Amino acid sequence: MISYLLNKITYALLTLFGVVTVIFFLFNVLPGDPAQMMLGQNEDTEQLKLVKQKYGFDKPLSTQYFYYLNDLSPLSFHSNKNGDYTALESGKYTASELFTIGNTTTVIKFPYLRESFTKQGKRVTEVLGETLPNTFVLAVSAILIAILLGVVLGIVSALCKDQWLDKLIQVVSTLGMSVPSFFSAILFAWLFGFVLHEYTNLEMTGSLYELDDFGEAIHVKWKNLILPAIVLGIRPLAVVIQLMRNSLLEVFNQDYIRTARAKGLSEFQIIKKHAVKNAMNPVVTAISGWFASMLAGAVFVEYIFGWNGLGKEIVNALNTLDLPVIMGAVLVIATLFVMINIFVDLIYAWLDPKVKLK
Repeated sequence: MISYLLNKITYALLTLFGVVTVIFFLFNVLPGDPAQMMLGQNEDTEQLKLVKQKYGFDKPLSTQYFYYLNDLSPLSFHSNKNGDYTALESGKYTASELFTIGNTTTVIKFPYLRESFTKQGKRVTEVLGETLPNTFVLAVSAILIAILLGVVLGIVSALCKDQWLDKLIQVVSTLGMSVPSFFSAILFAWLFGFVLHEYTNLEMTGSLYELDDFGEAIHVKWKNLILPAIVLGIRPLAVVIQLMRNSLLEVFNQDYIRTARAKGLSEFQIIKKHAVKNAMNPVVTAISGWFASMLAGAVFVEYIFGWNGLGKEIVNALNTLDLPVIMGAVLVIATLFVMINIFVDLIYAWLDPKVKLK
């Protein structure tokens, strides 16, 4: 197990290194001067020079790349000269010094994702810290809807194979996979938030935390979670239904299921103790992928419903070319994907003892 985890962690670090390299060079070849974007209409020659020096934009691209790696690395090297980009006195880093050799100090620190271009020097970690929890709540709610309803409907569909109920569930699940999320979001927002608002008491837009009518206090609005969670859960729900049905039908044809029936076990006991657990592997694979993509930012759903999550923040950053926020968000998304994949491999071993972690 330890050897497996070490191999996975090594693979994860190499993957993240590749992601960092790609996003850095991809976004730094875009047209435009970041320093000019930060200054806006207040630009002048002296201020432009100071901003470029502060953020390292006056250095060659290769040097900027190593600066970026140094900012992200927990173990990093910093200059003792005031005014240098990597100077610890700049207040950018939360670090613990290890040792100093000449004019270079080696430290352990939290990864520094730099500052937003458009939010008055606000750190990217703060921007992501304000939005990622909202996306996490939305993603967990949507995936729970997909798992609970999907597994139950998949079992019902398998037990009623080729009957009218099975055909109805298949039609609904196929429709759920076919309809784009942005269309579902618009339809649900209009129907339940506008047309049927008198009966549902739901709003067309809204986030988890909102100011009260007097603008004095922030309150949690759980009802704003209902519509985006349902919309976001529709497509994974349809996938889970299909996978659960097909996997369960395959399991029903196994010898150990026939043996359990021959022993006189009830259909409920067979499904509960033998069939469902062995049919869950493809479902876990699908759920892990969907959950990772939801944490990556349900862009259309969050934007349409006005949900202040990572997806909406990415759209806003793209509209304003706020490169540090975009790069930080992509890096966080990649890290979440890697962590979820490792976690899913561990779940496989629990679900199926035949799976060997090598």
